[in-house]
Amino acid sequence: MIRRILFATLALAPLAIVLHYVAHVSETVEFVLSAVALVPLAWLIGEATEHAAEHTGPGIGGFLNATFGNAPELIIALLAVHQGLTEVVRGSLTGSVVSNLLLVLGVSLVAGGTGVLDRHSSFLAFGLVGVATVLFLVPSVPGWDGDPDRRSLEVLTVPVSVVLLGVYVVVMTFSLRRHRALHVASDEEIEAWPLRAALLALGLATVATALVAEILVGSLEAFAEKAGLTEFFVAAVIVAIVGNAAEHGGAVVVAYRGKIPLAGEIALSSAAQVAVFLVPAVALVSWLIDPLSLAFRPVELAALGGGLAFAALVLFHGRSSRPRGLILVGGYAVVVVAFLLAGER
Repeated sequence: MIRRILFATLALAPLAIVLHYVAHVSETVEFVLSAVALVPLAWLIGEATEHAAEHTGPGIGGFLNATFGNAPELIIALLAVHQGLTEVVRGSLTGSVVSNLLLVLGVSLVAGGTGVLDRHSSFLAFGLVGVATVLFLVPSVPGWDGDPDRRSLEVLTVPVSVVLLGVYVVVMTFSLRRHRALHVASDEEIEAWPLRAALLALGLATVATALVAEILVGSLEAFAEKAGLTEFFVAAVIVAIVGNAAEHGGAVVVAYRGKIPLAGEIALSSAAQVAVFLVPAVALVSWLIDPLSLAFRPVELAALGGGLAFAALVLFHGRSSRPRGLILVGGYAVVVVAFLLAGER
């Protein structure tokens, strides 16, 4: 049923593109429509990647999942970099990590109920997010005084990004076999699409995502103004959730089916992947467009560190339950309020 709805709502992408270039509707309508259209596109990218990975084996499959699984967030971030919306970029990235840590994991535990999480995988993800949060302090602390986008901080961001990507490569190399085994043991067997069909769907979905994301970013400022919200809040909450929508839904559905260890891995691995792969990748690729500094605001680092500590404390014993899930969702609600009250930098 859900798959049919997602397939049907793929029509929203061409609708959003046509309305933008032909009908010239209001920017508020464009933002809402493009945000909703990104959800089935993100799902299709994940679906096509999974089917392609069935043909390529675990090595290339892991690379495809790492690369294209984050495609919507990466495209949104780079388009925002191109438009000089640096606070939007940083907000959407930190918001993505926190929403995975608290919101996605929390809703998954509520859907799944009582069970046991994979403590090894969970605390590995916690460790990666912790390392990233500490390294983010290097360009962030100097950015709390003066211009956070000054050249010296952009340069300081480069070694931090390189270290984070190095950590990601090392950890992914050692954990790939273990994660692959967990997915094979836990997930349902799927009838893989032909490789050519999977790659064609992946390419078309990525192109459509780029076009829709451009509309989303272009209308973000107008939407924020009309809604009475800051651009930072819209990016850190709304855009972050939309960019992760497919993974969010996937984790909840898997948990509802009783596969709680897999659901926990999806949520926490997504948080870790954004922190140690997507963030530094955006920072390094931005040098081809307009260099981006990883000078995060205190509220963003507090949300990262606090959300990490809170999730680790709640899941310390590796047990899942609905009350624990509700506690995590409550923690995310606190973060949303903090982002709302933070205002612009």
